[in-house]
Amino acid sequence: MRRIIPAALVCSTAVLGLSGCSQEVDPTVATDGLRETQWGLDEIGVPYVWAQGYTGEDVVIAILDTGIDTGHPDLRAHIVDGYDFIDDDRHPKDENGHGTHVAGIAAGEANNKGIIGAAPGAKIMPLRVLDSDGAGTNAHIAEAIDWAVDHGANVINLSLDETGLRGRISKGGIINDAIERAHDNDVIVVAASGNNRETGNQYKFGTHVLVVNATNVLGLPALYSNAGDERAVAAPGSDIVSTVPTYATTLYPDGSDGYETMSGTSMASPLVAGAVALLLSAGVPAQEVPHLLAETAHNDWELTRLDAGIIDVEAALTEAQAQGLTSP
Repeated sequence: MRRIIPAALVCSTAVLGLSGCSQEVDPTVATDGLRETQWGLDEIGVPYVWAQGYTGEDVVIAILDTGIDTGHPDLRAHIVDGYDFIDDDRHPKDENGHGTHVAGIAAGEANNKGIIGAAPGAKIMPLRVLDSDGAGTNAHIAEAIDWAVDHGANVINLSLDETGLRGRISKGGIINDAIERAHDNDVIVVAASGNNRETGNQYKFGTHVLVVNATNVLGLPALYSNAGDERAVAAPGSDIVSTVPTYATTLYPDGSDGYETMSGTSMASPLVAGAVALLLSAGVPAQEVPHLLAETAHNDWELTRLDAGIIDVEAALTEAQAQGLTSP
């Protein structure tokens, strides 16, 4: 088994400060106890889109990762059927902790317990392609991409990191072929660029994948983030709080209170996947979404390692409305 690792770097101690639950799911008045710490949502303009009534409703985001804690209070109401490609069954339990963190960033439920996802109205499809140690194969990833397309996913998130020339060549094979099949079916694939400070394409030239670099709270490129892919945008990826299993996992052998902070392009990618879901729920055609996010991204520092720049989903929605691309 070749090692394809989750694209996350840092796991901190648990973040405390939870609130009670709310029956009403309205992200604009979120009561989630950790909302004020979720700086990335504000950085990319998510609250504006929520205020327009778009929360990712009717959009399914497939999380290809280490699995998901499907019983987590911030996630359980949003889970649709998934699959475990490691154990070959229908129970993609997260034995690592990474996949649950990624899922919460993309689509954690509003007004529930701890955090809120970028697209709190979207559904989560858990597809386990990495084992408890974060190891997996290209074959499982490609198979899971096809499975997601066949079972109704609209967005696919790949918070994976395979380093070096060999990794990029292998992605040019079956994984990129599966991504192209997803594209042909109007499914948008969002992928972490990786955490190795490398420069260059992370996927084969011409593959329709939205690559995501990570930034820090200052809007600067994260020191660990790869960059230089012509398809790349950037999004907050450092010190991102999200959901993790409360039971013991590889990353958290003593368990947790259900919330932890991580850093990596793994965290930036699902934030973009959530932004994609918001635009899709506004009626923007799938083929237009990556272009809108890249064209409206901002690079205030004029740094090449931000590539197209930090996404601004508020600006993307405004531009889509100006072009008549949204639903009435």
